[in-house]
Amino acid sequence: MSKARLIITAVVVEGRSQAEVARSYGVSKGWVSKLLARYREVGEEAFEPRSRRPKSNPNATPPEAVDQIVAWRRRLSQAGLDVAGGDVGDAGDRGEAVEGAVGSVVVVEVQPRG
Repeated sequence: MSKARLIITAVVVEGRSQAEVARSYGVSKGWVSKLLARYREVGEEAFEPRSRRPKSNPNATPPEAVDQIVAWRRRLSQAGLDVAGGDVGDAGDRGEAVEGAVGSVVVVEVQPRG
């Protein structure tokens, strides 16, 4: 049984105070309060752990730049060139339209698309 389920059960079913439950389970009163609010809002879904992944990333590479970088990497690979960031940067040095830092190539490799 998850800790969230135990805490919610202790408060809702057993009628114990939030402060008492927080002390017994070694968690903050604020977390117990948030957990109960979530339980009242979404029901049993509150028992499941929630993702800590941010909903947005203001520093993310723009999708247009990702598409452009992926296209360049594909062209370079098909031409038999190394597709490391330096080749993409070199293409930009030749005056070809490549946006984004060379480091963006690494970001494109590790971020899932879609």
